[in-house]
Amino acid sequence: MLVSTGRDLSSQVRAPRTAFVNFPMGNPFGHPFDKVTQRRILLEALHILGSVTEGGTLIDLPCEWGEEFGLNLGAGYARA
Repeated sequence: MLVSTGRDLSSQVRAPRTAFVNFPMGNPFGHPFDKVTQRRILLEALHILGSVTEGGTLIDLPCEWGEEFGLNLGAGYARA
């Protein structure tokens, strides 16, 4: 069971079961200290684990990050 924030990579790897959340990389269970969202994602992932019988299944979870996120290269990155 994989909880993923990288849908394109997860679809290529084809783990036995994958729950995709459209969150920033490194935050597959949501914001730090957001116990409600973290629990909801965990319970949905466990449901997928117990109910999906076909390997390679990828399910999009209906989760919202709640704010804009994107690539942040940091101050040391030289832009072209």
